[in-house]
Amino acid sequence: MKYKQFTLDKFQEDAIRFIEQNKSVVVSAATGTGKTLIADYIINKAIKTKKCVIYTAPIKALSNQKYRDFVKEYGEEKIGIMTGDVTINERAPILLMTTEIYRNMLLEHQIVPNLSYVVFDEIHYMMDPERGTVWEESIIFSPPYVRFLCLSATIPNARQFADWIQTIKKHKVSVVNYMKRAVPLKHYLFDNDEGIIEAEKLRKIVQMEMDGRAMRGRRRRRRPQPNPPNHLYLISDLYEQDLLPTIFFVLSRKLSREYAQECAKEFDFTSKKEKEKIIDLFSKYIPVKLRGMRSIQQLRKMLIKGVAMHNAGMFPRAKELVEVLFGEGLVSVLYSTETFALGINMPARSTCINSMRKYDGRSFRYMYSKEYFQMAGRAGRRGIDVKGHVFAMVDKNAYDLNKIISLTKADSEPMISQFKLSYNMVLNIVNDYDEHQIDNILKQNFDYFLQKQKNKKQIRIKAQYNNMVKRLKRYSYIDKDGRLTGRGKFARKIYANELLITELLFEGVFSNFSESDLNVLIAGIVYEPRRLDKFNKVGTNIKIKTDNQIIKKELKWDNIKKVDALVRAWSDGCEFRQLFSKCNLQEGDLIRFFRQIIDRLSQIKKAEHMITDKLNKCIERIDRDEVSIVF
Repeated sequence: MKYKQFTLDKFQEDAIRFIEQNKSVVVSAATGTGKTLIADYIINKAIKTKKCVIYTAPIKALSNQKYRDFVKEYGEEKIGIMTGDVTINERAPILLMTTEIYRNMLLEHQIVPNLSYVVFDEIHYMMDPERGTVWEESIIFSPPYVRFLCLSATIPNARQFADWIQTIKKHKVSVVNYMKRAVPLKHYLFDNDEGIIEAEKLRKIVQMEMDGRAMRGRRRRRRPQPNPPNHLYLISDLYEQDLLPTIFFVLSRKLSREYAQECAKEFDFTSKKEKEKIIDLFSKYIPVKLRGMRSIQQLRKMLIKGVAMHNAGMFPRAKELVEVLFGEGLVSVLYSTETFALGINMPARSTCINSMRKYDGRSFRYMYSKEYFQMAGRAGRRGIDVKGHVFAMVDKNAYDLNKIISLTKADSEPMISQFKLSYNMVLNIVNDYDEHQIDNILKQNFDYFLQKQKNKKQIRIKAQYNNMVKRLKRYSYIDKDGRLTGRGKFARKIYANELLITELLFEGVFSNFSESDLNVLIAGIVYEPRRLDKFNKVGTNIKIKTDNQIIKKELKWDNIKKVDALVRAWSDGCEFRQLFSKCNLQEGDLIRFFRQIIDRLSQIKKAEHMITDKLNKCIERIDRDEVSIVF
């Protein structure tokens, strides 16, 4: 079977046949095998039959990339995008959006007309502890006539996941598994002493060394000194063995920058002609006003030598330039954080992983097999490489090699549920459904389905729901007859910090504050502290006199004090480069932070019409110059 210029693999044919039968389809197929082609078939069909398709992705960068790809293919009038940052052509038949936006549309009953399919790209993100519940809610609240295409590199329990959807949505859900990669992967470890080596061989060497030490006697046995692997040694080996270009995954932004700078000092991978092309593209993508910035100058120096970095802390235009140069074959070594592994179609001859242990916000742990294979899967270019090579850096004396061998053999972790209730969701279902329907909705999450399969009673969600309703009644969000009050109607349209923002509004804080004070207040609410963040001036003149228990408990004054000088300066019209004297946040982090403020102000504006003019002026003060999103 051919589609466009492609001869389809059997798994693609199977998926398309199920789509023609009006079924939902769960596709579990290795990275680089062409899953997106199935989504493209759905989009092409929808355009021809005047239907609509929503394509959701877990991160804005992926939504943006898919938007650009589909615009090239189908034209601007057919494609729209809706993220927290940008809305373009929202009435287009094909809409790209983050999964959060789709879920919010469902709760607000703003259903796209003629919607036939929703594509959930990277559906395994449902396992994310912070955001995974959004995917479950999106499936639960989708209209019964909507079908789903769920895409993921590997879902070991894909049939179980499909059965859950089939049970709650009452339509057939087929599963397509395809684990054969177009370019097979070969997995290696890299240790300073042993160099590039297969894991089993390294394990034998370590065992022999341990046995040797034991035979020499207990008294003389000492723990070997740590010898952390050096990325430059590995790059040197890859260069000699013609295994570049490589994507070098570094699980820390700071380290990715340091590694890239070190690599550019040590190596020069580009010819004179390639350097000229890189400089031309740099001039095309980087606006003049950004070129004097230190980070952009550092990036230019490394790019000229064929070295790059890619992380969320960079200017969006700088990230786009790196992606273009990588796609053109002008980058030999790209140091990237994990997000580059997520859906962005940029394969390389090899991938490297700087550590098999990561900090997940709570503690250091070994990587999950799904995380490893997400990154490893970028190795091997279809039609170019016979094999993809994956290199994980380890210190043979400090790592549990048995653990590493097991997690690099196969992605065996099943999809699990991260479903949890929010006050926003409780208010929406109280408003829209009767008690019997609510009871049914609370039993539709994936966790309830899994527990039922194990014959376990699942009462946690129901008990949590009852407690939340009691609290909402106590704080006058729901009246004694079970209807939403003014507070409740407002809060159901706010998707984070909903009770705090509602109480601030009803206490008159938003009406009384100046525009800059209001921007600082919202900034203090949305700011998510990171361990290494530093602010050079800490303090605030903002005061809120209140006995309100929710405000007193939930408003974090420390955050407001940290961000006040930074946000006030931008709100009052300073230049972007002046912000770097006020904090150590990177350009991309600053832009993301300001976009979050805009997003929260926009939610408030949508929910409350009495202060629309003030909120518009607040948004205008933030949404300018470098912070504005331009496609």
